[in-house]
This record gives sequence, structure tokens and C-alpha cells, in this order.
Amino acid sequence: MRIITSLALASAIAALGACEQPSRLDKVTSKAAAPGASAPADKAADAPSGTKIDRSGSVEQQLARLQDAYDKNAEAMGFLNQVYGQQKAQQQAQDRNEPAEDAMFAVNVTEDIKAGQVDGPPTAPVTIVKAFDFACPYCQRTASTMNELVKEYGGKVRVVYANMLIHPPAKPAHLASCAAAKQGKYVAFKDAFWDKGFGPYAASGGKDAASLGEDNILKIAEGLGLDTAKLKADMASPECEKRIESDMAELQKWHVNATPTFFINGRDINGALPKDAFKRVIDEELAKVEKSGVSGGDYYDKIVLAQGEKQFRSKVDPKPH
Repeated sequence: MRIITSLALASAIAALGACEQPSRLDKVTSKAAAPGASAPADKAADAPSGTKIDRSGSVEQQLARLQDAYDKNAEAMGFLNQVYGQQKAQQQAQDRNEPAEDAMFAVNVTEDIKAGQVDGPPTAPVTIVKAFDFACPYCQRTASTMNELVKEYGGKVRVVYANMLIHPPAKPAHLASCAAAKQGKYVAFKDAFWDKGFGPYAASGGKDAASLGEDNILKIAEGLGLDTAKLKADMASPECEKRIESDMAELQKWHVNATPTFFINGRDINGALPKDAFKRVIDEELAKVEKSGVSGGDYYDKIVLAQGEKQFRSKVDPKPH
């Protein structure tokens, strides 16, 4: 079993490339010792490495020495047992939130597609769902990768974008993307915002959130030829507010609590992976589509949504029959 402490878990998340939501994983104690930490022990009971057990004397004398050594180390043993229990609980908590590797989740993106939050043709046999936040550096890092995959696969890949608001300052951008979609420019706005909205914010080290705000958003929209008055009105509409809420409700069903998270034809893929890693999964899915005999345009609805798992299954849960 892998033993993972809170610090190691945080490092693992950073290595994967994810913006963490405050509620990520079950709360675990911060008192767990780091891997390799030694427990306090009575120095008098320590024995040099490789020292043989003293078997001299009677059986009663040997047992007495063993009992004495145990009593001296009882506190250390208790501490080690406590640490082990804490780390085991952390591992179990993590496993309960890790998706089963063989799962195909029926992530419903019907409304996202209707709203225009998509890049790529409806006939594409592979659908990538990207759960993202407009203030997440790892989401920005994969933005160009998604654009390149759509182009390189020539109609075989589409990307559906699902709002997962983690950083509150990013909310105006999510609302604006909904509003831009109403004018048929979702992808154009998304790409421009990463450059002219998130870019200055990232350059400031996250200290200056003005570039994420409405004033700058309207400037970006104007540069794209959008009707800024309509955009502003749509940003304030209940419809765009509900669009974000609906996306987040759907994603939370699948235990998505960090961005970016991807679903490739229902397969949960976490983190900002290199493009080659995405391509390997896409190629595997294309082979499945070809083998299924279902047309590309129908595959997501007829296979992923119709036959996919309707609720989250972790790596410790049994596969449904």
C-alpha cells in the first residue's frame, strides 16, 4: 500500500498539474508524520544495527529481557501504530475519491453542446470533456493542447468545455464565455481571454485580478467584434448563472474537485498531461469506436451516455454487473 501524507498528497497534486478546490478529498489530520520520520525511542533500549538477540541465561531471564525492552519501547510502538493508522486512513480516503481506471462515466454534456461550449464537429467519434477554471494556470497550459488536438485529428475529436469555478475572481470570465457563446464566439473568446485576461493576472503572480474583471473582459470582447452591450446583459442574466451552476452540479456527480479534469469518451483523465499522453488515449478510443460499428456522430450518445456508468465509481468499488 502506498503511504501518502498530507504534504506528499499536495506535492502529488502539484505534479499532476491541477488547481485544487478547497473540498478536495476527505479532511485528514495534519499531525501525521512525514514518510521516513522516526519515532522517539528510549536510547537505552536501542541496539546497534545487526546486534544479535541475547540468548544467554534461562528462558525466564530471556523473557524478562524481552519484556523490559518492550516496556521501554511501548510509547514508540504506540506512536508508530497511530501514524500508520492515520496514513492508512488517508490512503483509503484518497482511494475513495480516485476514479476506477476501467470506468466509462456517462458525463452529460448535452446542454454544454447546445450552449455552444464546444470546439470540433458533432460527428467527431471522440469527445473530450474539459472541466476548467479561467484562473487556473494548468487549464491555461492545456488550452493550446486542446486546440491542436482538434485540428490534428481532422474532425475526429471535439472538446466540450465545462465550467468548474474554483477561483472566485474567474467568475466574470465564465459568465462572459456563456454570453460570447450566445453570439457564436465561445472559442474565440476563450482563447483571447487566456492571452489577454489570464495572462496579465498570471504575470502579476495572482496579485492583480483586474484583468479578470468585467472592464477588461468588455475590451477583449470589443476586440473580437462582439456586441458588448448584449454581452454585458447576458453576463448578468439568470441563464448564464444557471449555465455555470449546471456544469458544476454535473461535474460534482463525478467527484471532480480539481482543474483541469478531462473525460475522454467517459474515461476520467486528471491533470495537465503532455499532448502525447492525450493522443495515446484518443487513439485507443478511436480504435474502440471503429470496433463498435457505431458512427462517430452517434457514439457519445449511444455508447458513452447510454451504456456508461451513471454514477461515480472509485478504484475500491466493485465494477457493476
